[in-house]
Amino acid sequence: MSAGALWLLLPVLLAGCRSSSRPGDFDRLVEEFVFGSLALSPVAATGAGYHVHEGVRMDELLDDYSPAGLERRRNFYRRFAERLRAEVALESLSPQQQADYEILENQIALALLELDVIREWRHNPTLYVELIGTALFDPLVREYASKRERFRHIIARLGRVPTLVEQAKANLESAPEIWVDVARQENEGNLALIDRTLREAVPAELRSLYDQTAITALAALKDFSKWLESDLARRGRTWRLGRQQYARKFRHTLVTDLAPEAVLAEAEAALETVREEMLRIALALEPRRSPPAKGDRAALNRIVSETLNRIAVRRSSPETYFADARRDLEEATRFVAERKLVPLPSRDNLQLIETPEFMRGIYAVGGFNPAPALEPHLGAYYWLTPIPADWPRERIDSKLREYNFYGLKLLTLHEAMPGHWVQFEYANRIRPESRRLVRAVFGNGPYIEGWAIYATEAMLDAGYLDGSLELRLTFLKQQLRMIANAILDIRLHTMGMSDEEALELMTRDAFQETEEAAAKLRRAKLSSCQLATYFVGWRDWRRLREQYRRSKGAAFDAAEFHRAALEQGAVPLGVLARILTGEPLGAR
Repeated sequence: MSAGALWLLLPVLLAGCRSSSRPGDFDRLVEEFVFGSLALSPVAATGAGYHVHEGVRMDELLDDYSPAGLERRRNFYRRFAERLRAEVALESLSPQQQADYEILENQIALALLELDVIREWRHNPTLYVELIGTALFDPLVREYASKRERFRHIIARLGRVPTLVEQAKANLESAPEIWVDVARQENEGNLALIDRTLREAVPAELRSLYDQTAITALAALKDFSKWLESDLARRGRTWRLGRQQYARKFRHTLVTDLAPEAVLAEAEAALETVREEMLRIALALEPRRSPPAKGDRAALNRIVSETLNRIAVRRSSPETYFADARRDLEEATRFVAERKLVPLPSRDNLQLIETPEFMRGIYAVGGFNPAPALEPHLGAYYWLTPIPADWPRERIDSKLREYNFYGLKLLTLHEAMPGHWVQFEYANRIRPESRRLVRAVFGNGPYIEGWAIYATEAMLDAGYLDGSLELRLTFLKQQLRMIANAILDIRLHTMGMSDEEALELMTRDAFQETEEAAAKLRRAKLSSCQLATYFVGWRDWRRLREQYRRSKGAAFDAAEFHRAALEQGAVPLGVLARILTGEPLGAR
């Protein structure tokens, strides 16, 4: 069912079971939900810039995964579901408030699905490992208070690590082998963070207290790694979510008008369309080549692969990788400003840093970590995962071929400019505060990832890098990756796709390097539904642009469309279509 259809049906579904709410009452309810849910996750609260809840300092706490803590979460979401039904008259809300209502409804459904059905807290050790790493890393890099005060918070959290480790050991009853392996690898990052990075940075007057607290935390984490290997690793289970659970999670995560099977059909058709376009560009770059016979996949693969290999010769070295990304960021920023692709945010809070070690399991290439919604003046981070010095030359070359001169530029466009950084900076302007928070903390994945891909494509369409065909061909290769992401996610989790089939899809049909394909397969096993957000989001951003163009006629202006869409924050794209055009997404 489409987001637009849901919008129309909700008043009917809720009729007869709610009071005549006032708009101000609903805004206060949204605020109560956001702050209440953050209070259940102190680590997320710090990340959002929410430091004190009802007199309690969130920055000194870790999330509570005890039986009582899990029950508090269930009760919170169940009570809010009841309150939405009883207290909110949906038809009395403005379109903006109806958008917030839908976000709350989907977030509640997702939270309860996770707590009671999927239950990663029972099976995913990386949940706890990454929680600990984030809890300690955020106060180190987010300058929300003096360094001395932030290290007092870090020390308080360090003191709680042994308790969280014991909760994890009590909760984890089985786990897929790959989840255990990644948890152990990321836990090594936590040990390095505590024993090296934080220890080197602690103020002198707190060093003794830090060292004393770190001893117990380090011992608990080392014991956890041993327990993962000697105990949990023996209690395996599948990482596949399964058709029924996947469909439920897919519906509430993506809020799209298509079922997984329909998205799969669209993605597989798009794969062939993009491959044909890549052949056309490869032949334009190498006009002496003869085109293959129609339907000759092997010949198409050979021509495109050889052209991509020639392009990939121009690439960074491990030593220049970061400097080249920084150059690309400056270049992209100038281009966006000169071409007026979108009005740029005035705040300059973006930093390019190495991906934290404890997050490299899922962010093998890079990522984006936005500024806190409540403290947008603090840093936003474009993460770039360094190339390990101890990798064999073959692995290093594989990664640098994938993220060559053109591939690294595209990564920077996606993660930072004009992709995620621009998007989140716009989101941090939203008023009232309750709306800004709900759309930042619980933002829609297809909106977020779709914008980054759509905006990258818009850069190329505007002539970035002088309309380079090499850049366009590399972008289309990344489009194949986006499309393959959706195919992988759906087929792996619901149709029993094998590792061999997945790797063949990525390396043969989508022209990915072996290193990239192996990392993506691992990511697909570590997550579910997220990899489909790229294709669905890109598809719906393009549909929305055309719908907005039709609604404006001759007055259409792309920069104005970008500004208007970004100013709404990460709402489901079907909801965004209603806000911008007054019609459901796809209306003619």
